[in-house]
Amino acid sequence: MSQSSMLQKASVRPCVPASQRRGLAPTANKGRAGQRCFQFTEIAFSAQNQLVLGQRYRQTLIRATETVQVVTIAPENVGMAKGVSVAIIGVGLMGNKIARRLKSQGANVLAWNRSGEKLAALQEASISVCSTVADATTADVLLLTLSDAATIRETILTDGVRNLLAGKVVLQMGTIGPKESSELAAEVVSAGGRYIEAPVLGSQPEAEKGTLLIMVGADTDPRGDPDGPVWPLLRALGQEPNIHYIGPVGTAAAVKLALNQLIASLTIGFSTSLGLVQRSGAPVDKFMSILRASALYAPTYDKKLQKMLDRDYGVANFPTKHLLKDVRLFENEAAAAGLDTRLLAALKAVTQDAVDRGLADTDYSAVFDAVAHPQDVELQ
Repeated sequence: MSQSSMLQKASVRPCVPASQRRGLAPTANKGRAGQRCFQFTEIAFSAQNQLVLGQRYRQTLIRATETVQVVTIAPENVGMAKGVSVAIIGVGLMGNKIARRLKSQGANVLAWNRSGEKLAALQEASISVCSTVADATTADVLLLTLSDAATIRETILTDGVRNLLAGKVVLQMGTIGPKESSELAAEVVSAGGRYIEAPVLGSQPEAEKGTLLIMVGADTDPRGDPDGPVWPLLRALGQEPNIHYIGPVGTAAAVKLALNQLIASLTIGFSTSLGLVQRSGAPVDKFMSILRASALYAPTYDKKLQKMLDRDYGVANFPTKHLLKDVRLFENEAAAAGLDTRLLAALKAVTQDAVDRGLADTDYSAVFDAVAHPQDVELQ
């Protein structure tokens, strides 16, 4: 493997001035002034001459005349879930990508879905599909990517499945309320199973690459059982620094809802500002330039800007209807916690309006339509 291809796997920290090099080990190779020299340490090659990286990160020093760059090469995640037996229950937008990712990481993957159409594509990818949930319980871990708590209850806590949960791990990765999660946990435990909540931040691209942000709610941190089935699955789906043990069941669900509430708040707030800028005739590019240079900026604004300007919300990674569900959940939890929910009621009303316009299955940036009312005012 060439030096350039190895560097493509590296993340580069800012250059260190020569005056601040104290404590940095010198490179073995020295070059002429202005020439970069590379030294890769502790790198092993397989029979296919592929770069094999261990669990520890490898450091490389790149020395030029006046600077030293420290390059960290992260280990590959290939085979992290090797041999783990897991059934994906619900293979919609996220479940499909999670199933494929875990299959690529060596897991023994089964899949079940209420709609057989979504299973066909997975079967073509050599993933075994199950005709019933009971069949899926032959796996050690039931990984749930279902839409809500009611669907979870109907799927795994019916009489025909509940008695098959003994000795199984239920890994719940959808977005549900903290109270709902705690109630499900109690029922799974009473059936002899183990329940872990692990909602995620990120969507299909992150699931496909294994870079999800994962929040874990459980009796103990799954890191404490690295040889068990859960930790390898989590590591295959998210980078280790981005897997966060929050606390007991319910705490991770609360953090996930808090983050999704920000999705609604930021997107609807930005939609309102953008709508006013458009109606005033002010240049949108000037508005965005100022916003980007300020402490008010959030990257999601640029991610959604063009969709809003074009009013083309496209195929959803996270649809408007799911955002509405999460805002409702957060409003209920906030009310139970004694928080003022007037803002949440407004967010819910705007998101509901977008759904009522027929935009339920589009990207959630469709809330812009509800805020800007483009049918009443011609946008510039």
